[in-house]
Amino acid sequence: MASEPENPSKATDATNGSGADVEEEGKTLSKKAAKKEAMKLEKLKRQQEKAAAAAAAANMTEGDPLAGNYGDVPLEELQSKDVTGRKWTEVGLLNEELKDKEVLIRGRVQTIRAVGKKIAFLVLREKGCTVQCVATVAPELVSGQMVKFATSLSRESHVDIQGVVSVPNVPVKGTSQQVEIQVRKLFCISKAVPNLPINIEDAARSESEIEKALQAGEQLVRVNQDTRLNYRVLDMRTPANQGIFRIQCQVENIFRQFLLSEGFVGIHTPKLIAGSSEGGSAVFKLDYKGQPACLAQSPQLHKQMAICGDFGRVFEIGPVFRAEDSYTHRHLCEFTGLDVEMEIKEHYFEVLDILDRLFVAMFDNLNEKCQKELEAIQKQYPFEPLKYLRKTLRLTFQEGVQMLKEAGIEVDPLGDLNTETERKLGQLVLEKYGTEFYILHRYPLAVRPFYTMPCYDDLAYSNSFDVFIRGEEIISGAQRIHVPEFLATRAEACGIDVKTISTYIDSFRYGAPPHGGFGVGLERVVMLFCALNNIRKTSLFPRDPLRIAP
Repeated sequence: MASEPENPSKATDATNGSGADVEEEGKTLSKKAAKKEAMKLEKLKRQQEKAAAAAAAANMTEGDPLAGNYGDVPLEELQSKDVTGRKWTEVGLLNEELKDKEVLIRGRVQTIRAVGKKIAFLVLREKGCTVQCVATVAPELVSGQMVKFATSLSRESHVDIQGVVSVPNVPVKGTSQQVEIQVRKLFCISKAVPNLPINIEDAARSESEIEKALQAGEQLVRVNQDTRLNYRVLDMRTPANQGIFRIQCQVENIFRQFLLSEGFVGIHTPKLIAGSSEGGSAVFKLDYKGQPACLAQSPQLHKQMAICGDFGRVFEIGPVFRAEDSYTHRHLCEFTGLDVEMEIKEHYFEVLDILDRLFVAMFDNLNEKCQKELEAIQKQYPFEPLKYLRKTLRLTFQEGVQMLKEAGIEVDPLGDLNTETERKLGQLVLEKYGTEFYILHRYPLAVRPFYTMPCYDDLAYSNSFDVFIRGEEIISGAQRIHVPEFLATRAEACGIDVKTISTYIDSFRYGAPPHGGFGVGLERVVMLFCALNNIRKTSLFPRDPLRIAP
């Protein structure tokens, strides 16, 4: 532990000759000396442990003519010393076609099982794929010391294994690859500590497995959410998490590629801004060289300015910051925003048309190309595939309110839907229309941001929309106000200091086309597509009101 800080006032008084304060200073010096001595002892202990490990390794290989075929790789060999031309085969590519061929693979030791002193089974994992490796004592191939070395490895250590591919007569249980590697060489690249804070097998276990075990009188370890996030580097090694974040990558890729094919231009807007981009007070405030500033709640203002700059159609993928004290399953203080803005010729439905085709294409692509990842997620977090229509259902807000009313739920026709009513409406839509993905538009103006265009026929409503997946809001969008005087009036009415967004409003004074757009959270898309119960499962390193590490 770090020593306690010195008291500045006492340090000053000590120079004036106070005996008590000199004594206090002496105590502080003693603490520093003790800390220094403790650090010396810790360093000595590490040196002794290293020497003991080296001695043990030497004893293990002593007198072994095959000692060159196994062991710990020295650090100098891993410091980009040589380019040997060796080729590694990915574990996921190992199959029966490679039978009797020698391969070199690298991965983590997931499990180790010894059978007497002459056989060791190791399951090696790389990028979520696993293969069983067998080290069997054989003259001039594998020594008993090598088998002993294999069984001494700690789980999650990184190793290189060179061996021959074989096809067992009985299918291998518990591995993704249905071949075995007959080990010929085994080298440890990086050792994991012997006692991991969480085991990958425990972290990969489904709730149904745990419940079945309990019913059978067996107690299995349940790894809770906070423990997972505290040791996220270990948790993300599970097959489900490998699947989740590979799907997340695919969502981002489809979003970008689809919009590029539709003539959109990718942009990057600033995350340090002078005023709120959404209204309200939920911003992270900071000092910007003596000026008040905040982190952007969205790229909203600047993507509209890009439309004023004649880009026509723009999109952005970037960080978004929200300072709300929201402790729900679907809110984060930082997430990745997928944002779109575009000129419209006649009607904001042009934005909905893009949105409709974009997400149907995205869902189709995920179902077609991410089957392996979806299966890995389903194994730990079972879910039903998302139901969606080829042409996305569109309902007005008033139609949604009427459906809820007919189901006995009263909703303010000029208010917003809360989480409970959103879910109920999602159930009603699924029952009536057979879809879990739909658009609700013409929201009340009072519940939308200041830049939202009112409806031409009823100023109480707006040309805005939300999109829902499995009964939860996932996208918000609208036609924007492009008339500067009207925009300033709306900002003031919503309590926003117009001075802080003056450059934004001024950009419309130089001529601005009608336009609209939408924003969606990347993490929320993955969470709801895979029916996961918490957005922290789809954020690599979540940031919420209680968490800013790791």
